[in-house]
Amino acid sequence: MGGVLLDPFTEAQVVARVMGALERGTGGHVVTPNVDICRAAARDPALRALIDAAELAVADGMPLVWASRLLGRPLPERVTGADLIWSLTGAAADRGLPVYLIGGPPGVAEAARDALCGRHPGLVVAGVHAPPYGFETSAAALAEVRGRLVAARPSLVFVGLGFPRQDRLVAELRADLPGAWFVGCGAAIAFAAGSVRRAPGWMGDHGLEWLFRLISEPQRLARRYLVDDLPFALRLLSGALLRRAFRSRSRGEETGVRRRTGRSGPRRPRRPAPGAPG
Repeated sequence: MGGVLLDPFTEAQVVARVMGALERGTGGHVVTPNVDICRAAARDPALRALIDAAELAVADGMPLVWASRLLGRPLPERVTGADLIWSLTGAAADRGLPVYLIGGPPGVAEAARDALCGRHPGLVVAGVHAPPYGFETSAAALAEVRGRLVAARPSLVFVGLGFPRQDRLVAELRADLPGAWFVGCGAAIAFAAGSVRRAPGWMGDHGLEWLFRLISEPQRLARRYLVDDLPFALRLLSGALLRRAFRSRSRGEETGVRRRTGRSGPRRPRRPAPGAPG
């Protein structure tokens, strides 16, 4: 979608894939591209390469699902970081796997930890960390993030710093924990903590979560959603619709040729019968 390769996975399949890999001692990276991320990746090859390097990329946005259906290669459903933080921690709790949270303002990751542990008794949260804004530009601050994470030795790491900061950090840290899975989860930690309200389920299912967030944070999100993302989404959907119409017309013309000629295409040489000389 928009030049970004997406895996046709359901949320349950993502959880099964990650847990299966953890049982084998194999790590990985989950990205959840939405319209905004696809728009950025379409303009910047380095960002597209960052997404392509992840083991799993699943669509966090109904416009991407709709476009895939128009193209005849449907994605099964929308899979968001805000949902994965609950389903993956539930699976981790069942298996006794430790998790780690990075991101959010001070106190938010701790509140998310408490909410997750309240939902999933037995969940082991090996650590939480809210690094200061711009920490990635400081060698000392980045070393602290790395040191705390490596000392905790989690199996599952949720990084909620927003794209592309979170995924660039994952690229920096993966070699330190090759057997862990990293999930770039955007605002999922804040959603889990309850510090940011998430749209009702029906709005997400109908592609309107962006409208809920726009109403909630108009000054921060108006330009992103209305000036940048909405035109890109309309171009994506209209392009998919045109490609579908072109394919339908081409198939119709091909069917007409078959009816007029009585043939479906050029004759192929008859294969020799089994055992016959070639």
